[in-house]
Amino acid sequence: MGADPGLFTPASVTWQLHGDPMMWVAGVRALYLQALHPRAVRGVMENSDFRRDAWGRLMRTANFVGTTTYGTTESAERAGARIRKIHSMLTATDPDTGQRYGVDEPELLLWVHCAEIDSYLHVVRRSGFPLTDAQADRYLAEHRTSARLVGLDPATVPGDQEELAAYFEKVRPQLGAGADARAVDDFLLRPPTHPLLIPAREVLWRRVAQLAYAALPPYAHELYGRPAPRAAVVTRRLRATGTLLRCVPARLRWQLPPKHILRAMARLGPDARPAPYKAGR
Repeated sequence: MGADPGLFTPASVTWQLHGDPMMWVAGVRALYLQALHPRAVRGVMENSDFRRDAWGRLMRTANFVGTTTYGTTESAERAGARIRKIHSMLTATDPDTGQRYGVDEPELLLWVHCAEIDSYLHVVRRSGFPLTDAQADRYLAEHRTSARLVGLDPATVPGDQEELAAYFEKVRPQLGAGADARAVDDFLLRPPTHPLLIPAREVLWRRVAQLAYAALPPYAHELYGRPAPRAAVVTRRLRATGTLLRCVPARLRWQLPPKHILRAMARLGPDARPAPYKAGR
């Protein structure tokens, strides 16, 4: 009684959708999409060690999403403040002009946010998670909250599917697959790993990366220079993967770090358990 439900609460679409196992595929799709903005990806290249700490970077991102979704209000606000502080200290060099710029420029933060949220919504929904258009719009509106946490003015952030589509149409002329984007592409297909794990990388990880890449919008395939797979084939693959992953008991899946869902259920009670059918409440 009286426990803090956090910024999104168990009544949100976000609470239900972010508990789906296809979020991992969606996260890789977001990386592919984000890399197509030359200034955004340059900021990553100059300020992170993602080639040697890929798994750490993925886990930090997952931890941030889990904290802001399922954590207390205090922990979510603290995570946002930490991200804003880090970004405020980082700069990068424009690949075209050579000028220095801050990685916390609103246009860059907005691109990263929209590419991420679009990927979560697109992949999870396309893989079979039941969500109406109204619920999808509600999800996007809810994420004006996560946009605020990273330093954006919520009023400038797309709050429904129509606004998000208009944003991507507007930003497309700025996108391109330069050397940085191709480095990310190559890395995602062949991330460095221990020699003994290379077979697992080829069998498991590459399939995840290829599926995430296949789920990109057609213009992204065009920019990367590889033919876009047929949409119906991609949808079948996403649905088959989603069905398989959802067969793994949720309690078992949620035991994986960082265990935000289990902690939220311990704090709020069993009714806080995420489930697709609750998204329409």
